[in-house]
Amino acid sequence: MEKLKQLFNTLTKKFFTKEVILYGIFGVLTTVVNIATFYVLTTYANITENISNIIAIVLAVVFAYVTNRKLVFNSNAKGASEIIKEIFKFFSARFVTMLVEFFGFMLLFNAMHIPNLWSKAIITVLVIILNFFLSKFFAFKSKK
Repeated sequence: MEKLKQLFNTLTKKFFTKEVILYGIFGVLTTVVNIATFYVLTTYANITENISNIIAIVLAVVFAYVTNRKLVFNSNAKGASEIIKEIFKFFSARFVTMLVEFFGFMLLFNAMHIPNLWSKAIITVLVIILNFFLSKFFAFKSKK
């Protein structure tokens, strides 16, 4: 029982850091921006699902950069060239995950006929996880 308790404590300390918790909170908010935008565009603006998906992803990425830069990963990029490089890395990583999200959504919605909001939710969860690792180890990697 003591070993199980130790394992639980180790996992808790390792995976439930302030950074992970903040990323989770802002990830949820980014997801809300993404899905709400998608819903409004498909429901009220009568824009097709695939176009609405692209617009929703772009708005969510801008929101994610603003919140992740200082609030989650405490970026220490200074000066225009460092910040531009960071922005480029962040948006490049998000472009890759946008492609994953776009084609993943098409697969789930168009090919597998999973309802649009379910397709959107499933692929978004996968993208959030991938985005954390890309942000932490690529875009906002500190120069220690």
